[in-house]
Parts: sequence; C-alpha cells; structure tokens
Amino acid sequence: MASWRGAFLVGSSVLLLDQITKIWAVATLEGNRTIDLFWTFRLRLVRNTGAAFSQGEDLGPLLAALVCVVIIFLVRFARRFRDPVMRAAVGGIIGGALGNLLDRVLREGDGFLAAGVVDFLDLQWWPAFNLADTAIVIGGLLMLSRRFWMERSCNFGSPS
Repeated sequence: MASWRGAFLVGSSVLLLDQITKIWAVATLEGNRTIDLFWTFRLRLVRNTGAAFSQGEDLGPLLAALVCVVIIFLVRFARRFRDPVMRAAVGGIIGGALGNLLDRVLREGDGFLAAGVVDFLDLQWWPAFNLADTAIVIGGLLMLSRRFWMERSCNFGSPS
C-alpha cells in the first residue's frame, strides 16, 4: 500500500484543488460575469449537465454510474503498474473523475444526479472545462506516453 501513497496524494490533491476552484468560480462568476485573462483565455461559469463538451444533456444518473464503473476499472487495472509515474497518472484521473462526480451528486439540480458539473476555464474556441477535466486529460496522456516509451525502450535492443 505504501507504493500507492504518491497516487493517493496526487488524486486527493486534484480532488481538493478542483473543489476549491469550483467553489471560488461559483461565488465569483455567478450572473454571467467573465474575467478576461489573456488572448482568448477567460473565466466564465458554465454548468454542464452532459458529458464531455456538453453532449448528452440530462443523462446525469447514467453518467454518474459510468464514472463509478470507470473508477473501479482503473483501480483494478492499475494494480498491475509498478511504475510510480503510471500510478500518479491513475491517481490524477481518479481524482478528476471524483471531482466531477461530486458536482453531479452534491450541487443543486433538477432531479436525481441531475446537477451540472461546474466548468469555468474558457478558451472561447474550445468548450469550457475545469481542473478535474484537465487532470483527467493530462493523466490519460501521461499514461499513453509512458506506456509508449516503456514499450519502445523494452524493444530498443531486440533484433528486428
């Protein structure tokens, strides 16, 4: 269990920072307020009741169940990893998934698990997102790249 301490720390940190930033965003950006930062990057409050890119609106209960299944799969799948970077990536993905799941469970909505996920990072040319989404994407990319480099380094010295 000690070998998973780093992954737990990453996941817990992602979850905590995600929830803190969402609380700040709701308190600060309510009422269509936007804060322009630089270039096309701004802060703007959006409540996403769908999946990625607001697709599948009003599927909150199904999405929440799917997230739970994915988390269970990741925990079981990740037990094979001995690499601390892969474990940290899994921790980040799970922390992000739990952050968005908490929004669906705890925030106000019209029905069971119908609350919207709080998104507030807006590039204006990409759908709004949050810290949890960022951790999920970075964790997934880190897992893919790490896997690619690990396979490549294992095959580097083998004959063609």
